[in-house]
Amino acid sequence: MPNTIKRKITLKLNKLQKCLTGIKGFDEITEGGLPKNRTTLISGGAGSGKTLFGIDFLINGAINYKEHGVFMSFEETADELFKDVASLNLDLKVLVSQKKIVLEHVVLERKDIQEKDFNLEGLLIRLEHAIESVNAKRVVLDSIESLFAGITDNGILRLEIKRLFGWLKEKQVTAIVTGEPGQDSYTHHGMEQYISDCIILLDNRVDEEVSVRRIRVVKYRGSNHGTNEYPFVIDDDGLSVIPITSAGLNQPGTAKRVSTGISSLDKLFKGVGYTKGSTILASGTAGTGKTSLAAAFAIETCKRGERCLFLSYEESAGQLIQNMKSIGFNFEPLIKKGLLKIASTRPTFVGLEKHLLDLYKTIDGFKPKSVVIDPLTSLIGEGSPREVRSMITRMIDVLKTQGITGFFTSLVSSTAQNDTSGEIGVSSLIDTWIVVRELEEKVGKKRIRGLYIVKSRGTGHSSDVHKLILSDDGISLEPMEADSTSTPDPKKKVGSGIAKKSKKINKST
Repeated sequence: MPNTIKRKITLKLNKLQKCLTGIKGFDEITEGGLPKNRTTLISGGAGSGKTLFGIDFLINGAINYKEHGVFMSFEETADELFKDVASLNLDLKVLVSQKKIVLEHVVLERKDIQEKDFNLEGLLIRLEHAIESVNAKRVVLDSIESLFAGITDNGILRLEIKRLFGWLKEKQVTAIVTGEPGQDSYTHHGMEQYISDCIILLDNRVDEEVSVRRIRVVKYRGSNHGTNEYPFVIDDDGLSVIPITSAGLNQPGTAKRVSTGISSLDKLFKGVGYTKGSTILASGTAGTGKTSLAAAFAIETCKRGERCLFLSYEESAGQLIQNMKSIGFNFEPLIKKGLLKIASTRPTFVGLEKHLLDLYKTIDGFKPKSVVIDPLTSLIGEGSPREVRSMITRMIDVLKTQGITGFFTSLVSSTAQNDTSGEIGVSSLIDTWIVVRELEEKVGKKRIRGLYIVKSRGTGHSSDVHKLILSDDGISLEPMEADSTSTPDPKKKVGSGIAKKSKKINKST
């Protein structure tokens, strides 16, 4: 047998086995979950989600992987744990009654944790009985600080922790122990971090009055893993690290096209409309018709019998429905048929990651073929420019990986010096970019709306400025007469599309 094949077989045999946690996103950053039949330390301050991580791990194991579990608590009783997860969609009480999870509350007396009388035998016997009673494959100890609180001698402490971790390994269980970070260490004792095979750090911080949760894999023996800090949220379904990072540039290309919902706008794309599964951005100042363009696209999606999700960050569903009636767009029949779903929320209500998680869940449940987000710029104040851009990049990734056509609107300040995609600056991530602006006719000094296409990757398109008309019958575009308009402020530049008024058909690639 060649040496290369021998090496490959040896590597395969020696590859670390992993235990899937079932926690959304976490198994991806750890490339398969926690180290199987080994001990993981979950470190974090008060309210960071340590206990919930452990409970989630056990519940997912019992429901999804047919692995029963034991939760041994040194601080909370079973009733207190039931109350902790009562507001979440976690069936802890049911699983305990079905004997798939065992809850053990250990009351530690002062004499039990004194250094001279310290003995783990009684605890190990109780833990062994709990494991055998349900043939458990997963164990959570919450928290290790309480168990070793009375030991001050580092030598004894290290031996006892090593003894506990070794015992758990002998029992062939995947174990989690929780701890609180101390000064310059991941636990108060500082010994567990050296003996643990894996260390997960949870953090709940407040940045500019916004609470943000982060998770980081500090250590993982024998395995590759993501080393960055990753945002996570706790919602009705437990803990979710979603999305973890950008999905990457691996989306397949397509030649399929979908209508814009406006026949005269389709003609500007050589009559074929937007690329299916691409991203479209309509940017402009207030009142220029960005939401109306998005509404036309949403209705056209529904006309094809496909579902469309409309996320509104500025108007309630009722306001949006009423406002769109003024240009002949009736959302109500489409909503009743289940083809259109309008979700309205204030951007300040939750953090960026919660917005993104809600989008994931809604897409997963509703299965839309198109998603409208109006406007993206409402998210600016909910994080730093880097965080906002990262969130939008991941948002675009999730749409593209599922072949969903995304339509975004972006509000541009009326004092902007150039036609940009707004304060977010995501035009480079967009496949088709449409700019709508308020212009002023030279004759009569009447203000009108103008529209032109900045780019459309892979599609021939006109770069001429067209008059955008909103009426009772919907939306239409008309060619602009040469030298008939000027910008409201001569100090502002409208952009190359208006200044040059090129009549050529461009192809962007």
